[in-house]
Amino acid sequence: MRKNSIKNTRINGEVQRELSVIIRELKDPRIGIMTSVTGVEVTPDLKFCKVYISVLGDEEAKAETMAGLKSAAGFIRRELARTVNLRNTPELKFVMDQSIEYGMKMSKLIDEVNGNNKEESEDNE
Repeated sequence: MRKNSIKNTRINGEVQRELSVIIRELKDPRIGIMTSVTGVEVTPDLKFCKVYISVLGDEEAKAETMAGLKSAAGFIRRELARTVNLRNTPELKFVMDQSIEYGMKMSKLIDEVNGNNKEESEDNE
């Protein structure tokens, strides 16, 4: 099975959807309320899975959320096996996804540059 096959894409989507539900229902106080699964990459042999997590909050909240998810990985994997019918249930590895923060930072910088350009053009008139 190729990495970008239709089957693998479908499995990634289903695993992402189920992990979102499972993580939302966790009762661990370390896991923040604003935690979301932004992406999932399941290997073609279904042995491993990278789960990209985004957390809204400061660095401490992110660290606590990652610690909570790593400690609950066994439970999350068992719930995933119960809800998604796969030949193998992949071993989960949680990775912090910084892309949303990066996008917000870049958008802010672009807005600042556009604001400076407007001020300069008004001054020149």
